[in-house]
Amino acid sequence: MADVTTIDEAAAPYLAQFAVAEASLPGAAAPWLGELRRSAIGRFAETGLPNARMEDWRFTDLRRMARTTFADAQAEAAPDLDWIAPWHLDGPCHRLVFANGRFVPRHSDIGTLPPGVRLQPLADAVSEDPGFLEPEFTRGSARVGGSLVDLNTAMTRDGLVLRLDRGVALDAPVQLIHVAIAPDDPVALHPRVLVVAEDGSRASVFETYLGVGNWPYWTNAVAEITVGRDARIAHHKLQQESAAGYHTGFNRVTVDQGGSYSGFVMSLGARLARTEIRVALDGEYASCRIDGTSLLRGRQHGDITTEIDHRVANGRSRQTFKNVLDGHSRSVFQGRVVVQRDAQKTDAGQSNRNLLLSPGAEADSKPELRIFADDVKCSHGATVGELDKHSLFYLQSRGIGADEARGLLIEGFVAELIDDVEQPAVAAQLRRALDGWLAAAREGARQAA
Repeated sequence: MADVTTIDEAAAPYLAQFAVAEASLPGAAAPWLGELRRSAIGRFAETGLPNARMEDWRFTDLRRMARTTFADAQAEAAPDLDWIAPWHLDGPCHRLVFANGRFVPRHSDIGTLPPGVRLQPLADAVSEDPGFLEPEFTRGSARVGGSLVDLNTAMTRDGLVLRLDRGVALDAPVQLIHVAIAPDDPVALHPRVLVVAEDGSRASVFETYLGVGNWPYWTNAVAEITVGRDARIAHHKLQQESAAGYHTGFNRVTVDQGGSYSGFVMSLGARLARTEIRVALDGEYASCRIDGTSLLRGRQHGDITTEIDHRVANGRSRQTFKNVLDGHSRSVFQGRVVVQRDAQKTDAGQSNRNLLLSPGAEADSKPELRIFADDVKCSHGATVGELDKHSLFYLQSRGIGADEARGLLIEGFVAELIDDVEQPAVAAQLRRALDGWLAAAREGARQAA
């Protein structure tokens, strides 16, 4: 634990929470996990919350969030979550539902799993067989992640464990629905996702984040994903927190030789949201593709920050992010591609396009290439613009109303990303979320008029 003289002021309430909660956290009886948690909270004590003086956080200011102390979220006794049914994926899936960071069996349906698949809540895994998780947790703790990952490591109570044995294919997607319930006081949730795909295995994971209540709350999520040789993992995320919520997410991915990781992030909700994705291509011919969109209005702030580290030869990566901004909202895209000295024959590309619907909206874009090899093909680009007036005129001249014409152009801007999602049930759910946002935007415009 950090010495009291080095403790960051904003971190002090969370140290007190950890001292109270430590004995009751899952896996408290495992010495290695207790030491891991104490080391993590010690680092958090020294560094505190990220701030705008840090280069990766220069566009996202957490000072407003830091003024609120978020208590350790308490378990909801048999919460009524029937209302989440519209967020269920169509067709077969393995569904796990969490409320205030705890598994809710009543609303979950893990179903029948093929041999070679281990799928269970994190709290069960660390309580029943903590030795099983030690290699993955301790390996992850050595990677760069920052203070929010440290706080999650110290305080996480539940989440997902998915392990696929060599050559196993899980055909139905795994769906996680995280629900924040903040009826009275600000609370913090720290869900953790751990996916280990051994060589030649394959699976799809879809996370949905929802919130209820008018009080502020904070979801601080971490996902650790290891993709083995020739394995394939698809990882999609729909962030639809309540308007009073804050969302910070960190995805840390490693991909071995011939492996493939595809990720998608759709960010619609929360007062402030940031998802950081760091991918290390550790094996030759490893690849990744990351797409996403932030749909923002009012005074929402949405940040997507990525880093793809090409460490060996013949890697391939693609990033495409599109943001739609209305009102006085602000989007941030920071996309970094690193090509190490031994990563010859790398093929990397990234693109960020921003559509401003009002003069008060702001889009910050910072694409970045760091290339230390000489035989590579790398590109990046960023654009900021408004709806095309000629296209609007064309649609309206064909008898389409102004609001509908505007909606069609926005839909077309975003939908081409969704159309590339390979899992039909996930693509359908993302499309419904887009349709809901467009309907709410049209209603807001009518009320303002």
